[in-house]
Amino acid sequence: MLRRRVSVGAALAALLALVSTACAGPAGDTEQVDPAGKTVLRYEGTASAVTFPELAEDLGYFDTVTLEWLGDNTSGPSSIQNTATGETDFGSAFYGAIAKLVDAGAPLTTVIANYGSDGDTEEDSFNGYYVLDGSPLRSARDLIGRKLGINTLGAYHEYVIKEWLFRAGLTDEEIAQVELVVVPPLNTEQSLRQGQIDVGNLGGVVKDAALARGGLRPLFTDVDLTGPLGIGGFVFRDDFVAEHPDAVADFVQGTARALRWAQVTPRQEVIDRFVAIIEARGRSESTDFVRQWKSTGVPTPGGVIAAEEFAIWIDQSVRLGSLQPGAVEPEELFTNEFNPYANGTYPPDSGPDGQPVGAAG
Repeated sequence: MLRRRVSVGAALAALLALVSTACAGPAGDTEQVDPAGKTVLRYEGTASAVTFPELAEDLGYFDTVTLEWLGDNTSGPSSIQNTATGETDFGSAFYGAIAKLVDAGAPLTTVIANYGSDGDTEEDSFNGYYVLDGSPLRSARDLIGRKLGINTLGAYHEYVIKEWLFRAGLTDEEIAQVELVVVPPLNTEQSLRQGQIDVGNLGGVVKDAALARGGLRPLFTDVDLTGPLGIGGFVFRDDFVAEHPDAVADFVQGTARALRWAQVTPRQEVIDRFVAIIEARGRSESTDFVRQWKSTGVPTPGGVIAAEEFAIWIDQSVRLGSLQPGAVEPEELFTNEFNPYANGTYPPDSGPDGQPVGAAG
């Protein structure tokens, strides 16, 4: 796959040098094999959560690969940087962050979606941007000069906020006056209630728990802005894909089937499985959050990626000047060739074993 790379500043140039150095060394081929002859894939997880590859391994969906947990990571940009430099074999991040890192020279390909916003009902997963009930903030223009808490700069929520402000008619200069403050997701609700920030981003079970306590009002949700949308996915380095296509194919098919299992399986059964996985791995993690799980957040069967899920954020980056027009194209950033719900192995509306199922959950 040929890609055009355009450096977009000193920071990205430094990262490009780091990536180039890493790929020139032993990181170019990091395949490890366990005693059973399976390829070991090194990765970072998320504390008190179960990722879809972890679910796939627990469900027995992998045939030729096994996972090695190296620790936890809460930053998408950091996760894929670690993959680009060979510290991990796969990582996960928001599509906009992937596009910018690829533009900087990182040889990465997205192989499956793994999170997103699949609707705006109480049974769906979405992200909201919340204020206190008594807050005077009602519109995008009201955010000028205010503090807005997000989990990571350069990741999904920064893009969403800027897109919402832009569509509301704010100029680039006015958008720059909205102060983005990094707040860990578990601390966002407290920071908002204590007045340390004016607006807080809440998603997933953290959002559900906060809303259950009352006193919060949404300014808008990401589904209001874009509709149901895949937001991020798993990436591998291009050299790893080229050298070990069978391992990548097994990873994707197993992860896709696990994601699909979670899409079509009764909610309580999924929760019980997550709880059992967390308890069995013995890392002193809480199971409180997974007990409130609602849905995968991924709107497509098995995590099949759509080009427009990259295009919306590439267009924004071009508009804001952080990407040059034509620097990267959506089709250059991902492949569905390994996904059984896209390559003809399974019908798109089938279940985790290719058999017909009812409506997805």
